[in-house]
This record gives sequence, structure tokens and C-alpha cells, in this order.
Amino acid sequence: MENYTMEGRTYRYYGQEAPLYPFGYGLSYTTFCYRDLVLSPAVLPVCANLSVSVVLENTGPRDGEEVVQLYLRWEQSSVPVPRWQLVAFRRVAVLAGRESKLSFQVLAEQRAVWAQDWRLEPGTFTLFAGGQQPGQKTRAPSEVLSARFSVTGAARPLRAC
Repeated sequence: MENYTMEGRTYRYYGQEAPLYPFGYGLSYTTFCYRDLVLSPAVLPVCANLSVSVVLENTGPRDGEEVVQLYLRWEQSSVPVPRWQLVAFRRVAVLAGRESKLSFQVLAEQRAVWAQDWRLEPGTFTLFAGGQQPGQKTRAPSEVLSARFSVTGAARPLRAC
């Protein structure tokens, strides 16, 4: 084997073709609404972590559980990267008519790219939060919120942070 790239070999690198059963696939007996996605800070140094919060509301008639998923997308990278990468998830039980504010940390190493070693690069990123992958087609409606943030500073090896 001479080609060690993951292009076309795993769901993360399929290009425009979506997997048949993506992570978080399934139905619920209730509905959920996402709102108030906040990234802090919106501009961060290359070695810093990102704080994320989002509000999940159960808008349906029954108590239910939702798997809240966070995905990261590099807007430009010096090397090939996945369309998006799962960086956090949490199963949350929410009573009917109630809401829950969730907090996450996206660590600097989750933004690292492989270029002969793990490197952190400056640039623009998009973070997605919702009950499914971005752009996923499902029978049950589930929204995905998105917000952009920027990383400043010079590219550096992850071990230098």
C-alpha cells in the first residue's frame, strides 16, 4: 500500500457524499430547539482554548434526551483536513417545555493539523452545534447552529504550546 491518505476511506473524508447512518442518527418522540450559541473569545491566540455555550429547549410534548454535538470546520488549512470534525458531544435529558444551558470547551489540540507533526495554525474556523451533523438530511427536523471564530498568531508545533 502506497497511498496512506484517508480520502474516500472514512466518513470524515468522503467529500460531498454523506454517510448512510451518520453519528447521532435516529428519531425522537419530542422536538428540540437550539439557540444562543456563544463562542468566547471570538478571537483567540493560537494556543488558547475556546469556550462554547448553547441553550437547548425541549419544545415537544414529552420529556426527552438529545445528543448535543459540536463540530469544527477549518475554513482554510495548509494540509487536507476533514469537512468537519466532531470535537464534543453530550447526551442531555430535558423535561418537556424546559431548557438547559450547556457549556463546552474546545481545546487547542482539537484544532491541530498533521503536517509532519501536529501543528496549530491561525485562521478562521466555524463551529457547529446541534443534534446532528451539519447539512445532514433527516426525516425529523433538527437544527444546527453555527458561529465563526478566528485564531491569531504564528503557526507553531502543538508541543510548543
